[in-house]
Amino acid sequence: MQLIDTHSHLYAEEFDSDRAEALARAREEGVTTLLLPAIDSESHERMLSLALSEPAMCYPMMGLHPTSVNENPHWREELAEVERYLDAPPQGIKFCAVGEIGLDYYWSQDCVAEQREAFITQCRWAAERNLPVAIHTRAAWDDMCDILEQEGERARANGQRLRGVLHAYSEDGATYRRLAESGDWLFGIGGVVTYKKSTVAEAVKEMSLDYIILETDCPYLTPVPHRGKRNESSYVRFVCEKVAEIKGISAEEVARATTENARRMFLER
Repeated sequence: MQLIDTHSHLYAEEFDSDRAEALARAREEGVTTLLLPAIDSESHERMLSLALSEPAMCYPMMGLHPTSVNENPHWREELAEVERYLDAPPQGIKFCAVGEIGLDYYWSQDCVAEQREAFITQCRWAAERNLPVAIHTRAAWDDMCDILEQEGERARANGQRLRGVLHAYSEDGATYRRLAESGDWLFGIGGVVTYKKSTVAEAVKEMSLDYIILETDCPYLTPVPHRGKRNESSYVRFVCEKVAEIKGISAEEVARATTENARRMFLER
């Protein structure tokens, strides 16, 4: 069974003491590929270093996270750095997506305009460069859906395509249907689907496998049975097994479909 963890922060400091071992554990569980989302300039070097040291397994993204816009007087400089990286990647680096980008109003709504500007700008850069996007959304789903519909139409009018993944999807079936009908979107399902009070399980019941990819968001959002501990990419297996249980099919079928979806979106151009 082969798996892809489509959202792994294995370059984070939480793995400094056992990163090699965590990679080995992922391989042992059949995880062949990790997609590494960027956050901001404070972690670029760490992410790129991991991608360069494990080029057959780790594929980096480049983008500015919405919470790195909040109360940051230098966020436009950060955004300019993202564009420079996209236009001139370091030797040996090929970015698989523009991400992690998005909207996050959970902590504060004081920087909504700035977050929207940064997000729309990066969506347009992705469409212009024929790259997918990896989108973070928290407490901002109405705005997110509106922007994706509008920017999708704009891209099509310009002969381009806006596409990608709604990372850590945790909304209901209605939001899934709206987004699925508006463009080429996949839905990243992670550890939250294994929680007892998770609402995303109902949405997963409705989702076609053609729309699902698997992720951990490690070191965060650890799935059952390891909830409360540090998450890692090897645990994507538990997400796969839970999706299979919800849909009443084999884990092998889920692994095969989600791996094909991830490869199509992020690795085949």
